[in-house]
Amino acid sequence: MILHVDMDAFFASIEQAINPRLKDKPLIIGSRGNKMHTVVCAASYAAKALGIHSGMSSREAFTICSNLEFVAADQSKYIWTSEQIFELLKSFNLPLNYASIDEFQMDLIGHQDPVSLGKEVKEKIYANFNITASVGIAKNWLLAKMASKINKPNGLTLINDSNFEQVLRQTSLDKLCGMGGKTGQIFMAQGMKSCWDLYLNLPRFFDENPGKFEENSGKSSERPKSVSHSYTLPKFQINPQIIQAWIRLLSEMVAARLRQQNLVSATVHLWLNGPEIGNFGAQKTHRGSTSDGYEIYQRALKIMAKSSLKNPKIRAIGVTCSSLSEGIYNPLLSEEIRREGLIKALDRINNRFGEGSIYPAITVLTR
Repeated sequence: MILHVDMDAFFASIEQAINPRLKDKPLIIGSRGNKMHTVVCAASYAAKALGIHSGMSSREAFTICSNLEFVAADQSKYIWTSEQIFELLKSFNLPLNYASIDEFQMDLIGHQDPVSLGKEVKEKIYANFNITASVGIAKNWLLAKMASKINKPNGLTLINDSNFEQVLRQTSLDKLCGMGGKTGQIFMAQGMKSCWDLYLNLPRFFDENPGKFEENSGKSSERPKSVSHSYTLPKFQINPQIIQAWIRLLSEMVAARLRQQNLVSATVHLWLNGPEIGNFGAQKTHRGSTSDGYEIYQRALKIMAKSSLKNPKIRAIGVTCSSLSEGIYNPLLSEEIRREGLIKALDRINNRFGEGSIYPAITVLTR
C-alpha cells in the first residue's frame, strides 16, 4: 500500500507557525511584495472559506476581505521546510519519494498497521514543525493521493476493499488527480459525476495506476516535461521596457527551477495576452540547451519580435521551457564561462538569503 502525505495549506501554515499572530486568520501569500499588485499563490483555510483561492488577484482578495493578512512569498523558506519534512520521514525506514514540494509518498510494503503509522507521521510532523498534514492510504498512488484530500485539513483516510465503493460514490470526479481539466470535462459530458461512475465505466483505470514507486534521496523520480512561470499584470501595459522586465523576471524564475532540478532546456515558448494581440504564442527549439535566465530571456525576445503588432497592450505573460534533459549547462566561450561562474555565485547567495536577494537590474521595473 501507499501512504500519501499532503501538507495542509503548506505555505500559509508555515507563515502562521513562524508568526503566531497570523494563526487562524485569513491570510494570503503573494507572489510579489506589493500586496495590492500581485497574485495569490497560497491562502490559509480561513481565507479559502471566504472564497479566496490561488491564482486570484490580490486586489480581488482584499475586496472579499478587507482585513486580510498578507505575506510575500519566500520560496527558500518553503523549500527548506519541505526538505526537513522529507528528512523526518526518512526515519520511518520505508521507501520514500517526493510527489511535490508539499506532498510525499511512502511505500508501506506490507506494513501491518498503516492507520497507526499514518497517525504517527501526522503527530511527528506537527510536533516538529507546528503545521498539520493530511494522510491518505490506499493500494496505489492515485487512490492514496485522492484519500489524502477527502478529510482535509488534518485528516487521515484509508481506502480498502470494505469502503472502496462508498468512498468513490461520495467523491466527485473532479477530486481525482488528472480529472480537473479537459479529461474530466469529457467524462462529465458523458454523465459521469462521481469516481464510482468512472469506475463502473473504466474499472481498470483505478487498477492500472499503481505508479512506478522509486525511492529517492529528495528529488522527484519523474522528470517534468516543461517548466513555466506566468504573470497577469494589474492593468494593460504598453511600455516595452516594463514588458521586457517581466519577461526577464519570468525567465530567471524558470531558469532557477531548471538549475534546482539539474535540467537544461532547448525549447523556449513565449505567451502574450492582450486586447490587440489576443493569445499570441510561439516557440523555438535551439541546438544548444541552457539553464541561463539571460539566455532564455534573449530567446524569448526573439520570439516576441515575431508578433506582427508593434508595442501592443499586454495583460499577461508566460515563459515556458521544454525539451528538457538532465545535465549541466556547459558553456564554451570565455564570456559564457565567466557568466556561468556568476550564475553559480548568485544561486548560492539567493539560496542562503532568500530568493530574489540579488536580481537583474531591469526587473526592478516589475517591483
